[in-house]
Amino acid sequence: MKTPTEYIKNLVRKEIRDLTAYHVADPGDMIKLDAMENPYNLPEEILHEFSQRLQQAAINRYPDPNATKLKQRITESMSLPQDLGLILGNGSDELILMLIMALAGTDRPVLSVSPSFVMYKISSTSVGMPYVDVPLADDFSLDMGGMLAAIEQHDPALIFLAHPNNPTGNRFAQSDIEKIIETVNGLVVIDEAYQPFSDFSFTNQIEKYPNAVLISTVSKMGLAGLRLGLLIGQPEWVNELEKVRLPYNINILTQVVAEFALEHKVLFDKQTQTICADRELMFKQLEQIEWITPYPSQANFILFRLENGNADEVFQSLKEQGVLIKNLNPAGGLLANCLRVTIGTQQENQAFLEALKKAPK
Repeated sequence: MKTPTEYIKNLVRKEIRDLTAYHVADPGDMIKLDAMENPYNLPEEILHEFSQRLQQAAINRYPDPNATKLKQRITESMSLPQDLGLILGNGSDELILMLIMALAGTDRPVLSVSPSFVMYKISSTSVGMPYVDVPLADDFSLDMGGMLAAIEQHDPALIFLAHPNNPTGNRFAQSDIEKIIETVNGLVVIDEAYQPFSDFSFTNQIEKYPNAVLISTVSKMGLAGLRLGLLIGQPEWVNELEKVRLPYNINILTQVVAEFALEHKVLFDKQTQTICADRELMFKQLEQIEWITPYPSQANFILFRLENGNADEVFQSLKEQGVLIKNLNPAGGLLANCLRVTIGTQQENQAFLEALKKAPK
């Protein structure tokens, strides 16, 4: 009888076997500053109102397959253009996969930059769509020469641009993104997962382009547990994507909770302002550590490079001191000897800084 390994070798595509699964670390009791989450929960009085709303959820019934009320609430609270189409996903990850599924089969690749969000490559590979990445410049800006050359050579069907970028935290120049949209004979996806912490959005620009859509999420604004992503674009694109959307992909609890939360968006906006202020303070404090180079960020995290010391050893030291951040050193390339820290509460940020100063240099 064959072993499971032998069956897998015969049945699972080699490019899948060669992939590394998306890994999420178990934080245990550590201070969790590795996953770009909002560190603040809802106030007690709002949590009480929230629990009453949940009691009204008809969990014995299938949810509204189109999440109609939730879409209306999102459009109003986020001031989305009324004449664009809107589709929701189980996190922006599902929307990324839907986009790739819809455009796969043409032998034209997905193109993105490196480093960027790993799910672009994982999702492309999972459906057998070729993937091409273009290295960023040393300052993490777009290498426009490399991008335009790759577009000409590969004629991508789909381009993903995280804006601000993950894991670097910077925004790409608006003119560069517009040039890419105008040049490519394919669809450009602007991923604004971290836009709440940025000073610019393509939300009101996207309707100008017939070959661009925008995706976002409520995760970073403080609702990571809901797994709710959204895509806006020309109605024709949304109509095609609806064909690959799984039925009832937004469950009843997510719909109820998201509607309720967006009624209190002003609270999340205040939390975002606090995080942005703490990010700037954290950046200044990291700048004062002579063996560290932090990179300016318009997200809710800061990427920093160790000019002395080893990132793996510093990462391990922080864990031993009860602080979990993200070690990007294994990715190599532009991320060699780099770590990334999420902005937490002021107490968590201070604990991180104190642990960092005690780490080996």
